[in-house]
Amino acid sequence: MSSDIQVIEPIGILDSTKAEEFRQSVEDLLQNGAETILVDLKDITFIDSSGLGTLVVLLKKIRGLNRSLCLCSINDQVRMLFELTSMDRVFEIYEDRQAFANARLKVS
Repeated sequence: MSSDIQVIEPIGILDSTKAEEFRQSVEDLLQNGAETILVDLKDITFIDSSGLGTLVVLLKKIRGLNRSLCLCSINDQVRMLFELTSMDRVFEIYEDRQAFANARLKVS
């Protein structure tokens, strides 16, 4: 992947105890020049409202910078949360990293 695309892979549960650490990791990627951040959620087992709120705040910030935040590899629990909150219509979500890469190639 291009150097302007950075991947972050949170692990475990994305809740209030991990949200700040996750947010800071994304902020660091932005400061280092990432134009697109892909959040690979393959190792996330659960997201609560704090974790979802953090994702929304980051999405707003990143869009405000004319950059992109994408998600991939979400499990059934996370998918259900996104569908119930209609966040599946707000976020750019890919099945996995390969689907993300394929979509980026089509855009180029």
